[in-house]
Amino acid sequence: MIKPKIFQVNGTEYTVRPAKVSDAPALAELRLQIDGETEHFDRVQGEGLIDEGEFKELILLDTSIPNHLFLVAEVEGNLVGFSRCEGSHLKRLKHQVEFGVGVIKEFWGLKIGQALLSQSILWAHHQGLVKMTLKVIETNKSAIYVYKKYEFEIEGILKKHKRLSDGHYYNTLIMSRFFS
Repeated sequence: MIKPKIFQVNGTEYTVRPAKVSDAPALAELRLQIDGETEHFDRVQGEGLIDEGEFKELILLDTSIPNHLFLVAEVEGNLVGFSRCEGSHLKRLKHQVEFGVGVIKEFWGLKIGQALLSQSILWAHHQGLVKMTLKVIETNKSAIYVYKKYEFEIEGILKKHKRLSDGHYYNTLIMSRFFS
């Protein structure tokens, strides 16, 4: 189990910890806000909403399955980011998880996404997982740089995978980190 960990960057202190059921209302608002602040995700703001009840179910599920992890980042009692690792129940796929992360724009540059990623990597290693995979749009150069720094490699490209507000199509990179 991941224990809460405190980080300090540029005078801001934040905690990365496992999500709790009581975080559900804040997570519903946080995800909606993040979706409206960037085009790096699959959704535009308001699409694919997850309400408070669904977040409660998700947190309960993630805390009961060994190859799932749901983390949040908190500044002064307010959630500012989250990440999830989701594994499969299928025997042939149990050795790997898919990672996703989001941080509100106001807190970009404080390495919150990196803290969520590093804690997830530690967890995956301790779980004995073999592979952690994520998807990132080709225009998100700063995220790609960070993922490479954490030993992720490009494993594949989904061509013309997303159409952004400029009307152009962009590729999505599939990146993976291998543990053994």
